[in-house]
Amino acid sequence: MKQWKKMLVVGMVAAGVVGLVAGCGSDSAKNDSTQKPKKIIAGLDDTFAPMGFRDENGNIVGFDVDIAKAVSKEIGVEIEFKPIDWASKESELNSGRIDCIWNGLSITPEREEKMDFTNPYMNNDQIYVVMDNSDIKSASDLKGKRICFQEGSTVDLALNKNMDLRHSFGEIKTYPDFTSCFLDLDANRADAVLVDGILADYYMTKSPDKYRRLPEKLSTEPFAIGVKKGNEEIVKMLNEGIEEVKASGEAAKISQKWFQRDVIG
Repeated sequence: MKQWKKMLVVGMVAAGVVGLVAGCGSDSAKNDSTQKPKKIIAGLDDTFAPMGFRDENGNIVGFDVDIAKAVSKEIGVEIEFKPIDWASKESELNSGRIDCIWNGLSITPEREEKMDFTNPYMNNDQIYVVMDNSDIKSASDLKGKRICFQEGSTVDLALNKNMDLRHSFGEIKTYPDFTSCFLDLDANRADAVLVDGILADYYMTKSPDKYRRLPEKLSTEPFAIGVKKGNEEIVKMLNEGIEEVKASGEAAKISQKWFQRDVIG
């Protein structure tokens, strides 16, 4: 009888140890699943100055790039930029080839159906740009004219909502990047470029007597970082990082570097 009781006690102890080990293993797996990623891959159009573009040495630089570096330090996760085809940005994100889109990405209802967004960090307008010596004075003068913009851009989405305006233009040309649009404008192959105001301001700062913006705006949307739907961890991490960079004053310094003013909202 004593022997039987002894065996029962030993069995219960052994079962308890197994249960304890199993419980520890479960907690460990849970902790591993909530660990920060070692790296975040951010997709960008590497011709979109001043947000993200290549300098004369081929390095990817820009306002968003500098903000991302500052956020990286705050959250303790490396952020690596990867050039992508802007028209295929949603596919790049959903396939897992990139973790986020961080490159002057406007929040629109159409995009909100396909991806999640961080909190907005700055505002942006879509505007009309012509050559400084052009006879075009307002958007109404563009009827029947040659218009150029980036394929898949917010301009493209805005014109899809205003088909009367879209059909009023004489010719519409689209390119994978805005650089090609400005080359067409320079060569008189286009009468106007429809473009993000942030990019237009950068071009006009570099060539102050070359381009002119028309008084009207096509649309206004805030910039944010796009993340694959359901990836709440990265959204939360980036939101916290941006808030820290704003609170520290680093965001304002980066804004002054690229825009000579504080553009962070």
